[in-house]
Amino acid sequence: MRPTAKFSLSFGLVTIPVAAYNATDSSASVSFVRIHTADGGRVRNQPVCSLEGTEVSPDEIGRGYRTEDDTVVPLTDEDLDALPLPTARTLTILAFVAGGDIDPLQLGKGYYLGVDGPAAAKPYALLRDAMERHQRVGLGKIALHGRESLAMIRPMGDLLVMQVLLWPHQIRPMTGVLPEREVKVAANEVRAAETLMDSFGELSEEDVHDHYREALEEIVAAKLAHREPEFEAGGEPPAGQVMDLMTALQDSVRAAKRARGETDEEGGAGGGSGPSGRSATKTAARKATAGRAATGRGPAKKATTPATTPATATKTTAAKQAAPRKATAKRAATEGASTAGRKAAADRGSGAKKTAGAARKTTAGRGRKAG
Repeated sequence: MRPTAKFSLSFGLVTIPVAAYNATDSSASVSFVRIHTADGGRVRNQPVCSLEGTEVSPDEIGRGYRTEDDTVVPLTDEDLDALPLPTARTLTILAFVAGGDIDPLQLGKGYYLGVDGPAAAKPYALLRDAMERHQRVGLGKIALHGRESLAMIRPMGDLLVMQVLLWPHQIRPMTGVLPEREVKVAANEVRAAETLMDSFGELSEEDVHDHYREALEEIVAAKLAHREPEFEAGGEPPAGQVMDLMTALQDSVRAAKRARGETDEEGGAGGGSGPSGRSATKTAARKATAGRAATGRGPAKKATTPATTPATATKTTAAKQAAPRKATAKRAATEGASTAGRKAAADRGSGAKKTAGAARKTTAGRGRKAG
């Protein structure tokens, strides 16, 4: 990897010669070329002189600075090298701050900083380890590619990394972006949002994979082969927008848990395709059927005869064999009850006769005594 620039990193009275290497690769991103739709020919940006109307070769192209009255002043490399700026060859660290103090909107292109010569190895490691232990990043200014920029130096593993920063005046104000009226959010909605945040897992390799580039390459390959592109089946998008915020948050939590194979707080698997999900679905279906039967709602269904299994046949045969025995026992119990009833009635009749005889004897005895 070739360095794009070389300069010195100034840390107090310590000077560290470094070489800057591009940390990002713009060629790896998806890019398109312009074509003529009528015949597919390339449409190119040709450098043309606005005065002569002719194409200009690269070695004839220089720099110019346009003033406010649209006057272009030519500038050479010697003019730029003569600028009385210490940042032209040296990045002087002006302050050390916490990394969180840097507005992410200011972050620009990143560079790896390597040592430029053996003598720079020890001060390089010293600055790296000191920032790592102190949890600070360095801020300074450097002139790169014909312009001066803010720069942030931070440790990353065994390396020092330089991040070019935009100037504060290059960050646009937020006027017209915020909602026109104040929005009030309930405390339970904030808690639900925090629960949803906690339900998100860590990023995986699949999450940071460039699927768009792969899909685009498949379309290109299919066009070259005169076939239809083949894509893997992806997840279904949401069916529609849920206007109730709490419902949307709760549904999002359940969806996030199902995506990780976790169980919902309500005890089911959220209608998943696993065994617990099917069990919950069947239980809900049985409850719904029982509820319709109890309330008389729902369409009437014809009774169906269940399929006969060996276990069912055995139970049916045993029931048929036991039926005569139950009938005999019932008749015996009925006859026994009838016999006992007749005996009790006879006993009651005999007792009545004895009582009547005793009464007649008593009456007769009283008559004899009276005579």
